[in-house]
Amino acid sequence: MDRDTLRRCIAEFFGTFWLTFGGCGAAVLSAAFPDLGIGFLGVAFAFGLTVLTMAYAVGHISGGHFNPAVTLGLWSAGRCANKHVLPYIVAQVAGAIVGAGFLYMIASGRADWVPGGFAANGYGALSPGRFSLTAGFLTEFLATFFFLFIIIGTTSKGAATGFAGIPIGFALVLIHLISIPVTNTSVNPARSTGPALFAGGDYVVQLWMFWLAPILGAMVAGAFAKWLYEPAGILDTIVVEER
Repeated sequence: MDRDTLRRCIAEFFGTFWLTFGGCGAAVLSAAFPDLGIGFLGVAFAFGLTVLTMAYAVGHISGGHFNPAVTLGLWSAGRCANKHVLPYIVAQVAGAIVGAGFLYMIASGRADWVPGGFAANGYGALSPGRFSLTAGFLTEFLATFFFLFIIIGTTSKGAATGFAGIPIGFALVLIHLISIPVTNTSVNPARSTGPALFAGGDYVVQLWMFWLAPILGAMVAGAFAKWLYEPAGILDTIVVEER
């Protein structure tokens, strides 16, 4: 692996670590804290803020994907080099697992703590609102489609240069406000994998859906956005890398 790719992968590792640790940490540690918890709204903002902060911290190094679906969606849009796809995904999954591991160690330090679902994603009996597989799949597909559409649109020619991290972060907040009751919100296979490995059981069995639906949604969005924005040219800015 050349030095540039290594730097990019390290950036993706820490970005995905922060997303998993920060977003899932808010859900596990703070959402229903005794007497005063942050609730769904707080968790939604926590996930959005992790992406917003890391987009500006390391987005200029790797493009700030922090999500295998984003990497594959940008690849389908012609905005991620072939050589970066697999290394990015490996780094993202590793970052999510390590982030979830640290969160588990911290959360288990409370004497009466019960792991429960550990902020893992699920459908059916594992859905917070007991939504079906079909409802969960459609939610994850559509949410990821629009997430990628927003990412590509806000980083294309004509968009406000340097501000893409803000609408992208708020898009993730909105996605969580919509879909937490349905699937506990994934739109990110790496974020799903880390907590599922610690929650175990059926959360691992259901993990396939939280890879398939976000990746399909992202790649369809990437192909569509390429058609929509390509004639106007592509602006190389945050979450965009050279082809």
